[in-house]
Amino acid sequence: MRITAAFRGFYAMFVVLLLALAAAAQTPAGPLVKHLVVLPTKENPRNSEGSFAILKDGRVLFVYSRFRGGSDEAAADLVSRVSSDDGRTWSGPQQVVGREGAMNVMSASLLRLADGSIALFYLVKNSMTDCRLHMLSSSDEAGSWHEPRLCVPEDGYFVVNNDRVIQLKSGRLVVPAAQHHYAATKDIPASGRGEATCFLSDDAGKTWRRAAATLIAPRRSRSGFQEPAVVELKDGSLLMLTRTDLGSQFCSTSTDGGENWTPAVPTDLASPLSPGSIKRVPTTGELMVIWNDHRNVPAALANKRTPLSVALSSDEGKTWRPSKTLEADPNGYYCYTAILFRDDRVLLAYGGLAGKPLTIASFAIDWLHH
Repeated sequence: MRITAAFRGFYAMFVVLLLALAAAAQTPAGPLVKHLVVLPTKENPRNSEGSFAILKDGRVLFVYSRFRGGSDEAAADLVSRVSSDDGRTWSGPQQVVGREGAMNVMSASLLRLADGSIALFYLVKNSMTDCRLHMLSSSDEAGSWHEPRLCVPEDGYFVVNNDRVIQLKSGRLVVPAAQHHYAATKDIPASGRGEATCFLSDDAGKTWRRAAATLIAPRRSRSGFQEPAVVELKDGSLLMLTRTDLGSQFCSTSTDGGENWTPAVPTDLASPLSPGSIKRVPTTGELMVIWNDHRNVPAALANKRTPLSVALSSDEGKTWRPSKTLEADPNGYYCYTAILFRDDRVLLAYGGLAGKPLTIASFAIDWLHH
């Protein structure tokens, strides 16, 4: 009987080990689970700069740029995909916006407005002196779209990244933008330096105006302040992050809904010349930033947009916890992130270079606290 009991005990341990190995084989390495990888093709060598929205029936809508060439000036349209299982599987692409601009359309931002409609914001690029944001709205859950409205009521080249437009508790719409002077005028010399500002609407996007403040980077910066992102803080003020070539993300704050901004200062978010994305975690109230953390990268990666990193702040962006790595391929190109919170998970889309994939992936929010 002792032999039989010992054998049974050994057998039970063996079964437990097999089950553990089977579970491990089904668990992706690391925290990130990849759900969709859109590979570049000859016809569409670049797919990038998307945004998510949750439809009223629970499906997830994703709209992104589909380029026919590799550069920011290549012809492109906007296409959508839909997921009925929280982002695990996706439909094929369907065109939403054709090539409206003389060059392209790109950089989508989806936003559920306070009145229940869905807004789709995107850039229309006609030349290196004419790039401005437009807005579509839908009252039937993206089944159809109303005529586009111009969100930048002045001439110029204004970059607005994907997944950037926000609506404040007050109802105000805030578009963070960077103006670039790529062609000289009689008053302004040609420069690629970005100047960060905002465009504001207090009537659900019917009319727009430029904020009073424009943020100018230090003279030693060749890039200026580019591709700003804005989040509303708990006290109603706003926090802006901008990319720079000065070794970190810079930040500025506004206490009047984006009209005026404090002088931008460097943060502890070490970074290459690459954008960061910032949103609030609904379940915990913390701020979450996703960017390329360059605190400890080797010199060979100093100008690379890798790794893909995430960090939390529990004090409204004053300080950030040590980052965690989502992707670390030294040849990766991790930027232009879209973020969507679904219960206990974060859904991400990222990628933005010709020849690189567009990836939709997710990870558990709880992982950030361990």
